[in-house]
Amino acid sequence: MSQAPLLRQITDFANRANPYPLYEELRKTPVLHEEEGGPYVISSYWDIESLLHDPRISSDFTNLAVASEDELSGPEATGLPPSFIRLDPPEHDRLRRIANSSFGPPHRPTRIDSMRGELAQIVTDLIDGFGDARKIDVVDQFAYPFPVTVICRLLGVPREDEPRFRSWVDPIVAGLDPDTRTSAESMKTAQEARLQLGMYLNGLVEQRAREPREDMLSDLVNSHGPDGAMTTMEVLSTAVLLLIAGHETTVNLITNGMLTLLRHPEYLRRLRDDPGLSVKIVEELLRYEPPVQLVPQRTCIADIELRGVTIPKGSRIWLVLAAGNRDPERFHEPDRFDPDREDIQHLGFGSGIHSCFGAPLARLEAQIALAELARRLDNPRLVEDPPPYRPNAVLRGPRHLEITFDALR
Repeated sequence: MSQAPLLRQITDFANRANPYPLYEELRKTPVLHEEEGGPYVISSYWDIESLLHDPRISSDFTNLAVASEDELSGPEATGLPPSFIRLDPPEHDRLRRIANSSFGPPHRPTRIDSMRGELAQIVTDLIDGFGDARKIDVVDQFAYPFPVTVICRLLGVPREDEPRFRSWVDPIVAGLDPDTRTSAESMKTAQEARLQLGMYLNGLVEQRAREPREDMLSDLVNSHGPDGAMTTMEVLSTAVLLLIAGHETTVNLITNGMLTLLRHPEYLRRLRDDPGLSVKIVEELLRYEPPVQLVPQRTCIADIELRGVTIPKGSRIWLVLAAGNRDPERFHEPDRFDPDREDIQHLGFGSGIHSCFGAPLARLEAQIALAELARRLDNPRLVEDPPPYRPNAVLRGPRHLEITFDALR
């Protein structure tokens, strides 16, 4: 039997637990194009970084020469206009500037850092919720509920509405996994959840227009800077982007982080004794086990010459961030987890104009979460290694991460 094309092996769920040997093989052909009409796959660090800054690369799927609707590159099925991560300048820049003015510097330089105490309290409450149990699922009982709660607080969702909010988020996020998209029942459930969430957010938007508060939704609704104001639909699209993109990636960052620390107990011990080490640990995790493995939604809007290969205008490009993060031409001993590296300029949050909008919040969430888990769990141990993974090849992370421990500190 002939071996399956390399790209199909990478997207094959059977290889989800450890795709890194496949990425090593992929880097031997830095510009891989295996099938007519298929994507051009880029895997070296310097090439990926260069293309992320290249204006000839579009994020707008309408620029594809041949329309594609596979599980990795389909548009966001929210019923809303595309969020700014699916747009090109100048519209991308306008919407991102408005959103950023309520999210961070220079307009709101302390918004994220000022949440530190609130994030720590949410983490404490979740860990206290383990009670007398000595076996938990890190995903279901900790990493999954944490980011939803944080985004609710950031947007300004009233505390009493957080359970309703979560009940809508669950089926929407579940619908991101390719296997659930084939189920008519799950699609219907996700569609209904999107409708309910949209109606709820629209009600909040109208309320914040009348009575602004100190939350991000109020800022988005009442923005009157040089870029003008967002339309109601643009506000809703940005809120859903924060919810979906900010949730799944943070769940995976925390879960991959705990899994990696349990596999490297010396760093877990060091983190327990020195919570400040969480900054270095999270940066190395973003290189070593990035929650976003590849970026498949890119299109050439002009012919591009790369490594002697001409990528024709209108072609799909996949940027395999996780392969670039372990490129030996960029990182010394790239397959070694080493938070003490002097230089961790990873691709975990992308680069260029589409670099991760929520990176400051994701970093802080992961730092606080991992430091507290290390401090409070006495002698934590993996129940299963490797754990069961989600099907999604783009947003890669364990579906469950069961651990046992001796006591809660």
